Amino acid sequence: MIPQFIRQFRLLGLCLALAGRAAARSAGDVGSFYLQDRDRVVFYGDSITEQRYYSSFVETYVLTRFPRLRVDFINSGWGGDRVTGGGGGGIDLRLRRDVLAYRPTVVTIMLGMNDGRYRPFDATTFASFSLGYRHIVDQLRLQLPNARLTVIEPSPYDDITRPPEFADGYNAVLKRYGEFVRGLASYESIISVDFNSPVVAMLAKAKALEPGMAAKIIPDRVHPTPGGHLIMAAALLRAWHAPAVVTTVQIDGASGRVIRAVNSHVRDLRRDDGLTWTQLDGALPMPVNLKDPLIELVVRSSDFTAELNQEQLVVTGLEAGGFTLKIDGKLMGTFTSEELARGVNLALLPTPMYAQARAVNELTLRHNNLHATRWRGIEPLNAEATTDALKRAIPRMVSALDEEEASVVARQRTLAQPEPHRYEVIEANAAPLPQ
Repeated sequence: MIPQFIRQFRLLGLCLALAGRAAARSAGDVGSFYLQDRDRVVFYGDSITEQRYYSSFVETYVLTRFPRLRVDFINSGWGGDRVTGGGGGGIDLRLRRDVLAYRPTVVTIMLGMNDGRYRPFDATTFASFSLGYRHIVDQLRLQLPNARLTVIEPSPYDDITRPPEFADGYNAVLKRYGEFVRGLASYESIISVDFNSPVVAMLAKAKALEPGMAAKIIPDRVHPTPGGHLIMAAALLRAWHAPAVVTTVQIDGASGRVIRAVNSHVRDLRRDDGLTWTQLDGALPMPVNLKDPLIELVVRSSDFTAELNQEQLVVTGLEAGGFTLKIDGKLMGTFTSEELARGVNLALLPTPMYAQARAVNELTLRHNNLHATRWRGIEPLNAEATTDALKRAIPRMVSALDEEEASVVARQRTLAQPEPHRYEVIEANAAPLPQ
């Protein structure tokens, strides 16, 4: 049985029309995407960045959507940070050690949540924020003149699913900070990304659908769960011109011909008692865990699927009735001929491609955790070591972690390469086709 909300996605037209809507950002078109081969991206920010969710979603998207693109990702988020720095040291130390040292070609900056101090708007506090933010941008432009900067407007404080704590609420303060960031980006001719409005819009829709669940998306009003970060990642990816289309394949079932194949190669198409073919795609779907009730609610309350996760299979010309879809011999679902003609978004189904993408994402999380262990757990011991034994051990531990992380990243990139799969579309009550 296909979940009802997935049927609703289909019936609402997540099919060729939506794929066409993103034609300007065609699948596999690396040339239109912001990131380039051999880029190194540093995500800089406070505890929301330190959660490593939105950055990991972005990393996994890039790996699975552009499997031949080699990009390195480093998360340098530190809880409690403001534009002046924080627990990891002052801002100049933070920039030198946690950004400049990696010689990135791309840097994202996300600050502001702590800078407003969770109070009503104060002009003096805002002035400190604006001066500090300008200092960060100036230093990065001075020290990394060839790097491309993306500044991010602060993500929301949840005044949506529960009442504000003071007049207008803290999120109104963050929106004013975001306006400054946007203005600075315009003045400096760099990219700015709004993390606030898309999450607020999603929370409002989620609250209308399931108010109790909606309040759990940002449980402490500051730090989103993975579902909230998914919307933030989507905002960043859209600003970077990320394509919506994974693949689009259209087959005429009456003649047994391939009508259209976008970012995919179809071979050995046969029309006997049903349709069979082998398909090698150029990308994998985004592995969104729709079994997680919070993520499912977020996806249902947003345009994420339409904007970034379209893996369309369209089969026209079939006689009226029900048809089963199998991939590599595994049942994906039963659909009417009308549903197949409108298009089925395979990204919403537990396909082998989805399973492969999930495995890539697990390696994404592992390599980010290894980096955090090295950066936040082992390297600081250099300043604290009081015995020769520990001083000798630290370089070995750092080297071992670097070696393990490099191994994980290599496996991650290998696993992101798409593989061929065998498709079958047969009448629901027909006998299985021969293998």
